[in-house]
Amino acid sequence: MAKDKFTLWKKEQGWERLSEKELKELEKYCSDYIQFISVCKTERLTQKHTLDALLKAGYQDLDKLAQKGQLLKPGAKVYRSVDGKTIFAAIIGSEPIESGLTLVGAHLDCPRLDLKPNPLFQEDELAYLDTHYYGGIKKYQWYTIPLALYGVVYRRDGKKVEIAIGDGPNDPVLTITDLLPHLDHKQPTTPVGQAFDAEKMNVLIASKPLKGEKKDATKLAMLKYLKDNYGIEEEDFASAELEIVPAGAARELGLDRSMVLGYGQDDRVCSYGALQALLNSKGIPRKTRAIVLADKEEIGSYGRTGMDSTFIENSVAELVALTQKDYKELAVRRALERSNMLSADVSSLHDPMFPDVSAPNNMAKINCGIQLNKYTGARGKSGSSDASAEFLSQVRTIFNKAGVIWQVGELGKVDVGGGGTIALYLARYGMNVVDCGVGLFSMHAPLETAGKIDIYMAYRAYKAFLEAY
Repeated sequence: MAKDKFTLWKKEQGWERLSEKELKELEKYCSDYIQFISVCKTERLTQKHTLDALLKAGYQDLDKLAQKGQLLKPGAKVYRSVDGKTIFAAIIGSEPIESGLTLVGAHLDCPRLDLKPNPLFQEDELAYLDTHYYGGIKKYQWYTIPLALYGVVYRRDGKKVEIAIGDGPNDPVLTITDLLPHLDHKQPTTPVGQAFDAEKMNVLIASKPLKGEKKDATKLAMLKYLKDNYGIEEEDFASAELEIVPAGAARELGLDRSMVLGYGQDDRVCSYGALQALLNSKGIPRKTRAIVLADKEEIGSYGRTGMDSTFIENSVAELVALTQKDYKELAVRRALERSNMLSADVSSLHDPMFPDVSAPNNMAKINCGIQLNKYTGARGKSGSSDASAEFLSQVRTIFNKAGVIWQVGELGKVDVGGGGTIALYLARYGMNVVDCGVGLFSMHAPLETAGKIDIYMAYRAYKAFLEAY
């Protein structure tokens, strides 16, 4: 091509840099991605999609292999999962595990509304679900839009019941009501952070009372509905994980169809790319290739399914135990410290509609390629692992060699805000880690916007990285 494909500093859009073949591959990849993001509305559904794809590709349960004491040979494909919300998958390399892994890590959870432990209540003749928001959201964005209900309930008899209401072709939807402007003279003059009360983010689910009942008749009608359709009693909410998410499918955005609008792109755009990169990677690697797709990033990565747990450490320990006859704890520590990782998480884009918080020269632009963030954090880089120049040089070389369109950036102006990823939880082992993901408009909103080139280049970047070592 006449144009330099890697004119990084100009942050040029990539449409003219791609061949006709690459453009066709891009459209096919984004079409598949839109289907994925439309269906995988929760971390459990995303993990199930991931696990199904791994099983289809011949991956075996690492924990079951460990019980048999079966040693793994180069090229073996294995996975581990926990609680149906976090998953690790690897292809064993020809070198010992202690030489390090090539790892891409993303997260499966997204901002949403969770149902409280006792969610169902009635006011007047209306039935509602009481919610507790999950992750950093702008509360006002969740009012008046169509909402869906997803999740699992474990009944008293121990049976697992899955619920999905709001996205089927004949399904009803739910919503949170708002006050009409004619009566709302206080809200427009109240600071936005105070104008919307989290305790009033109650989801309207019914208005028809149960016949013959006088007290809480609409709530009783909903309990009857749950009993008749799912065998669920009110007590069963105590052992449930139910989420409120936006209803509706992801869509192509723009008259030119150059973007994607949908729920949960933070961070399922990166987790999907990581999975596809592993599945489509070629040959037996020198260093073991792996992906980890984790839960709880949006609330600090805590808990047994978050990256602040010992899940990745334990998974590497299992690999060491099944690839050498004499297990040594030192081999696990060496493996972690010698690993190279892309923390595959989204970042912000320069939005010309909000120039006051943007630093255009140091923020990514839409459809200009995947974004490398040397550091994240808040203000004085607080909470960032801050990747080394040496590792960035390696990654840059890999991307250039593979024809990946990429750019560098940060979250915005220095003292305006900040954010974090899972990078620091892996960097604490001493491994090389850099944040590398898709830039978004409207991050953490019910519907987020990503550019098709950036979506496709994430996959290309993760695949090139996994195949490089």
